[in-house]
Amino acid sequence: MNHELELEGVRLEVPSNVPVMMLREVAAPRRVLPIYIGGPEASSIHYALEGVVPERPLTHDLLVNVIGDLGSVLEHVVITEVRDQTYYAELHLRGGGGEQVVSCRPSDAVALALRAGSSIYASDSLLDAAGKVLPETVVESEEEILDDFRDFINSIRPEDFGA
Repeated sequence: MNHELELEGVRLEVPSNVPVMMLREVAAPRRVLPIYIGGPEASSIHYALEGVVPERPLTHDLLVNVIGDLGSVLEHVVITEVRDQTYYAELHLRGGGGEQVVSCRPSDAVALALRAGSSIYASDSLLDAAGKVLPETVVESEEEILDDFRDFINSIRPEDFGA
């Protein structure tokens, strides 16, 4: 059985500055699946999340275009397993010739799914092996963070810094 995931974002792990793709199970128990990814893939996912449309298609944009031009659709992606600390995923394509399953890296699968508006899943066995139950994170918008910082700046006084 597969469980639907949502992308929480891509974060840099400190102090190594290695990008980590954070996926969370949609239904309870809402396990988190952190996967280390490469810098170019992190940038591609970030661009998709921000809605950046390049003048010329980048690699993941190009692949989504090719899939469509060949008369297929990316139905969904599945992150299937982890072996020797390497994660594996599949693209599930449907076209005139039926369903095709193509093996790929999870970061590429997510980058394509975001662009194609496709669902992201993880296998039951993978979530049992690598999923972590963590408290829900509250993500503040950039504007909320700036408002909090402005409030802090406006509230400090010279005497707060001592003599």
